[in-house]
Amino acid sequence: MPETASTTRAPDALLPSLAPLLHEWLPRQRWFAGKGRRVTGFTLDAATELLPLDGAGPGLLHLLVRVEQPGRPAGTPADCYQLLLGVRTQLPPRLAPALIGRIRQGPLAGRAVYEGLRDPRLAGLLYERLRTPGRTGPLRFHATTALPPALAPRMLDAEQSNSSLVYGDSFILKIFRRVSPGANPDLELPLALAGAGCARVPAPVAWYESGASTLGVLQPYLRDSRDGWRLALDALADGREFTTEARALGRATAEVHLALASALPTRRLARSETEQLAAAMDRRLHAAAQAVPALLPHVPALRAVFAAASGGAAVQRIHGDLHLGQTLRGSDGGWAVIDFEGEPAKPLDERRSPQPTVRDVAGMLRSFDYAARTHRPWNAEWASRCRAAYCTGYAEVAGADPRADPALLRAYETDKAVYEVLYEARHRPDWLPVPMSAIERLATPQ
Repeated sequence: MPETASTTRAPDALLPSLAPLLHEWLPRQRWFAGKGRRVTGFTLDAATELLPLDGAGPGLLHLLVRVEQPGRPAGTPADCYQLLLGVRTQLPPRLAPALIGRIRQGPLAGRAVYEGLRDPRLAGLLYERLRTPGRTGPLRFHATTALPPALAPRMLDAEQSNSSLVYGDSFILKIFRRVSPGANPDLELPLALAGAGCARVPAPVAWYESGASTLGVLQPYLRDSRDGWRLALDALADGREFTTEARALGRATAEVHLALASALPTRRLARSETEQLAAAMDRRLHAAAQAVPALLPHVPALRAVFAAASGGAAVQRIHGDLHLGQTLRGSDGGWAVIDFEGEPAKPLDERRSPQPTVRDVAGMLRSFDYAARTHRPWNAEWASRCRAAYCTGYAEVAGADPRADPALLRAYETDKAVYEVLYEARHRPDWLPVPMSAIERLATPQ
């Protein structure tokens, strides 16, 4: 691979000049994970000029910045964020909404700094860099195939934990904002699935990284597809069943699980390890009940649900955060599964650990319940039929019905519902009755 010399500036001068702007701008970003905690400083892990900052045109500065915030557990490193900053002397009016601020001192004094991904010229440069594998300073770019040149970029506004650019309606680049050492599952698992011949997941065609951290992944953009959440809501609004789609989705999930099991190690948990999983669920329940008192009356019954799942279980790599919004249905009716990153709030090592496949199944079962709850009046039977159809489709391909181990499936569904209660209480109190209705059902002895 060709190597390009880095034009990295001296960080000692760069970061102090940017810090006042980052103090104001970073906590307002949707992907900033440390909301509600004071920012006390920054540490620069790497600074790379992808486009020179001193030229006549815009410059593009790539930063890996650690954000110092009090209250972190002892020994836990500060969160590291990936920033792509545009730098111009004069900011065109069309880029005014992307402005972060104007630097007052240091090597870039007087220059305007802005969100570089919103500048088509800079977003296009990032794509061109992915087309030509090699190095720029600490950044390494990889491609598995020849990519067409000069595709027009546009930034998507829908995501919260990352940023995405679509190039010419042909490819989508996910840029991981909070980065951790180690391969991101959203690169690792689609690569493994592609190697196993699984067509349910768009295969990565390019990516870039720094050290051991994955920074961005380019995949085919499924432009004619619609996500499962939207399709389910449309079916509810039209008074239609969704069982045919749910059954096909169960089959697709099983195909993905089988391919992952063939490509990556599997093993069986010892009874003591399963008990540790149940204990971890119990700890999450305890923490959630302290924050959401409505859970307290159900704690004894929910603890019994976790305790019942104490037998051995087979584990493998799974999706880790599967729900209707992580699926796409193409114009041919086939389902694709996307976003293998797992729950971004969890440590990377935990997201990369093998787990029972019923965890993914439980996530999808909860998603059908959520969809049904958007309908007035609540269509509980619609959700029940979808849940049954999904499990039937899964069993048709996997050769094993996830309902065959009801204690384990119930435990994972309960764990998911507890997580939802905490999330909704914090972010969408109006939605709290959705997971609370599931809690009441799961806490009722069968």
